[in-house]
Amino acid sequence: MTYQITAPQTLDATITLPASKSISNRALIIQALAGGRMMPANLSDCDDTEVVISALEHDPDTVDIKAAGTAMRFMTAYLSVTEGEHIITGTERMKHRPIGILVDALRNLGADISYMEQEGYPPLRICGRKLPGGRLDVPGNISSQYISALLMVGPSMQNGLELHLTGNIVSRPYIDLTLYLMKQYGADVDWTGVDTITVRPHLYSERAYTIENDWSASSYWYELMTLYEGRDARVTLNGLSDGSQQGDSIVKYIYSLLGIKTSFAQNKKTGSSAVKLSRRMGRVQRLDFDFINCPDLAQTVVVTCCALNIPFHFSGLGSLKIKETDRIEALKTELRKVGYVIRSENDSELFWDGDQCEPTFDPIDTYEDHRMAMAFAPLAVRFGNIRINDPEVVSKSYPHFWEDLRLAGFEITEEEED
Repeated sequence: MTYQITAPQTLDATITLPASKSISNRALIIQALAGGRMMPANLSDCDDTEVVISALEHDPDTVDIKAAGTAMRFMTAYLSVTEGEHIITGTERMKHRPIGILVDALRNLGADISYMEQEGYPPLRICGRKLPGGRLDVPGNISSQYISALLMVGPSMQNGLELHLTGNIVSRPYIDLTLYLMKQYGADVDWTGVDTITVRPHLYSERAYTIENDWSASSYWYELMTLYEGRDARVTLNGLSDGSQQGDSIVKYIYSLLGIKTSFAQNKKTGSSAVKLSRRMGRVQRLDFDFINCPDLAQTVVVTCCALNIPFHFSGLGSLKIKETDRIEALKTELRKVGYVIRSENDSELFWDGDQCEPTFDPIDTYEDHRMAMAFAPLAVRFGNIRINDPEVVSKSYPHFWEDLRLAGFEITEEEED
């Protein structure tokens, strides 16, 4: 299936963003470890969260997490400390996403995990049991999801967990988000050094918890706002609040450099909060930024800068190589279709100095990656329309993305394959 997206002349929309996938998945795992039956409120309805809910509710012998990388990491750790034998598997792409670092770490803490096919990759056979725990050294530059997975199961270990992060620590906001949620459920956990986190053996307590909405999802609306240059565009995003623990809330700073003002508002009747986006004068002529703490925003900002003709140098992108697809190569390939030639170095940096090529305007391929679809869709404003292949991939994190675009006045038509 291919969607053709045609942009309206102006933008004036009020949107309720999906609940945070990152917070939802963490809260579900922690609530399950607390032995709780009470579901967190305002859970994300995305694919990644649905597979976690299904696995926890039905406890199947074989847990199929499909394309959900977060679920693979979190459920691997959860099943390791939960009585019973399980197989955990996923899509073909998931079977090529490495998990050896997490498996090695869990084995060092006493877990019984074996590979069923290729060494270092899913599917896994896990025989869950009470783990002794103890001190563990892990590289700080690995995916924060590995670190979060270990931390969340730490309170259930007999000796707790002392996690020493070696080298450069990446995605620290995601680690801090995990610690924040663990504390909300009664865990005794904290940074006990600049590179050490200590989790003491202390069971979680079940509690009512409401998930906040997703700052990552807001980035596509920030992108849209920047592309409506010289037009009276306005967007209100319900459910976002100032002081969020989500690392991707830094999107409001990044887009302030690109000419977007963020204002916070409160609904006095409901008590809910919202963000109002508006244009302000001026933006940078060139953007240099390190995405080490917010890699999920990179695709959106790369596409935005190209569309605005703003040269850039972006670093801290190493984790993009092992996401749903190789996002660095995907960006390079798809941006050429709309006339932009970006280059990469060291598998962790992207550059654009304004180089362009003749655009083909072929449909944008999404590579089973939700963020490719949503980052490129706003280019309909720049070019009048854009075509996106396999648009249903947005269900991974923002299932009603296309419906929200329609609410904002975009025309979306479906082109069936021959």
